Amino acid sequence: MAQVEKKAGLLRRSSSSKKPLTEKVVLMYDEIFGVEDPAKNKPRFWEELFLMKVNLEYLEGKLESLDGDEVTKIRDNINRLFQHCVQTLSEEHQIKVVNALQTLCALFRGVHQKNKSTSGFDIINVLMGFDKAEQRMKELMESLDALLCGDGSESLKSLCLKLLLCLVTVTDNISQNTLLEYIMINSIFEAVLQVLSVAPCRTQHGYDAVVLLALLVNYRKYESVNPYIAKLSIVDDENTLNGLGMVISQALSEYNRQYKDKEEENQGGFFSAFTSMVGSMFIADAEEKLSVQTNEAILLALYEAVHLNRNFIAVLVQSHPEVDIASTPTTPVPATPTTPLGTTPPSLDLMNSAELPLDPNLQTSNLLITFLKYSSIVMQDTKDEHRLNSARLCLIILTCIAEDQYANAFLHDDNMNFRVNLHRMPMRHRKKPVERNIPSRPLVCAVLDLMVEFIVSHMMKDFPMDLYMRCVHVIHKLICYQKKCRVRLHYTWQDLWSALINLLKFLLSNETTLLSKHNIFPLMLLVVNLFNMFITYGDTFLPTPSSYDALYYEIVRMHQVFDNLYCMVLRVSTNAGQWKESASKVTQALVNVRAIINHFNPKIESYAAVNHISQLSEDQARSISLNVRRNVSLNALSQDVLLKEFSTIS
Repeated sequence: MAQVEKKAGLLRRSSSSKKPLTEKVVLMYDEIFGVEDPAKNKPRFWEELFLMKVNLEYLEGKLESLDGDEVTKIRDNINRLFQHCVQTLSEEHQIKVVNALQTLCALFRGVHQKNKSTSGFDIINVLMGFDKAEQRMKELMESLDALLCGDGSESLKSLCLKLLLCLVTVTDNISQNTLLEYIMINSIFEAVLQVLSVAPCRTQHGYDAVVLLALLVNYRKYESVNPYIAKLSIVDDENTLNGLGMVISQALSEYNRQYKDKEEENQGGFFSAFTSMVGSMFIADAEEKLSVQTNEAILLALYEAVHLNRNFIAVLVQSHPEVDIASTPTTPVPATPTTPLGTTPPSLDLMNSAELPLDPNLQTSNLLITFLKYSSIVMQDTKDEHRLNSARLCLIILTCIAEDQYANAFLHDDNMNFRVNLHRMPMRHRKKPVERNIPSRPLVCAVLDLMVEFIVSHMMKDFPMDLYMRCVHVIHKLICYQKKCRVRLHYTWQDLWSALINLLKFLLSNETTLLSKHNIFPLMLLVVNLFNMFITYGDTFLPTPSSYDALYYEIVRMHQVFDNLYCMVLRVSTNAGQWKESASKVTQALVNVRAIINHFNPKIESYAAVNHISQLSEDQARSISLNVRRNVSLNALSQDVLLKEFSTIS
């Protein structure tokens, strides 16, 4: 018995000391990381390697663990591996092609992670050698182009796009990625467009194709000639542009849906009852939970399409029935733990190009409406740098739209009315409205609503000056179009005027704090010039004479703000300081506003004294305005300055 136990013990010790089995592919990787050519004594080495499943983790980890001297010693073998990967892509055996694509991904990532501090030329030398680099990259791009345009499996095309995305994004700054020079020379632009123009391909790979295109367009955009910029600007194929718009629209819609779901989730149950009981104390905390990760890649693609291609404006405003994404059957998209919420591509079924069933109860929508809803969510919270940049990109896109004649014609078209439910930031001094019956109006009203909402909801000490400048510029562009084309827009202009006056009031109240960080006078000048536009040219675009009376009433009612502004800019412009010139421009721009105030105030005070009224009602003030408005003498010089100011943007 003791002998049996002794034998058993020996057996256990023997089995426990046995080394775990090593994958054959790992052993082959170790041979590649040796000094000698692994195929020297094994003629079928490379053929066998690509028949085995790739161990990405081991391959990337091994590359990252090598020091500089070791990389130099095995550089020839890495060059051989790269060469055989590229050669394998042209074979018909799909398993070998898949493994070659995955191996190339590991090579690009591993070598770049190891050589972050070194130049791009050293990385090229390590991967393929200087003398063969141009030929190798040409062969690689030709193979990827053939695979994307061919009749191969969808999974293979997906891997091709993943490899290209990997290649493009291995560096933090895309313009420092020297390998992209070869993609500029050997263009894959047509292959990417084919993915977007063919419905089945777009369904599977549209998101990756759009992101890849946006990244390639931004490579050394302002430093050298980028062929992708020129090619994107002249695309006029309807299917391609519609495909691009569809992918962007579905990605933004998915974001809007996620936000709406979170919003509804937080509005029900105990949480809602508790916040109602306590009041608005925890509004900020509640809103913080609603944040969804933004998708800058899709925003960037939308910006490039709107900015570079005038034909895309037609896609931007192309109407289609609006369907609630949540009610549409979807195919779940697996999301890895490293993929933030909101950045995953939309589900595949949503990107099909099949026509939606028409229903008279369905509202019509378009990409622009989806983008406006997206912007209204993103612009709510600009406290962290990431969301601030996202809001900035939204405003830049809106500026491009507001500058385009065709887009403006559509925005102001009275025959094209839409209901746009914009999201509004919860604030302590107002309740979040439940807008059930949103009026159907031209889309420019929704754009103006979005700008007004931004103005009133971001007056804080950490003042986003750049965003405010862009916001007021968008309003300028729209007003200039209305003045030029004599478009009489039925809009609640009082909301805009009130928002602009409150902005001036905020800037005055926080003068010391803001001037230590920003030059606030250009923003003041923009706001005052907006009022000058309404005063000088309002009769050409305000809808009714009563709108003009409302403008004068608002200026006179809030005259104290303009008086304080004049005193402030006069003080700064008469003292020696860095803001002297900027402040003097505001002083000159205030001539019209002050002429109105100086003319009306004595009339109002006289009327009140004669009739023994301590405070006039709005109707009484407006009746005085109507009687004496035509007697106001506007400064001719101010009008000349105004004409010059707006000649460049009208």
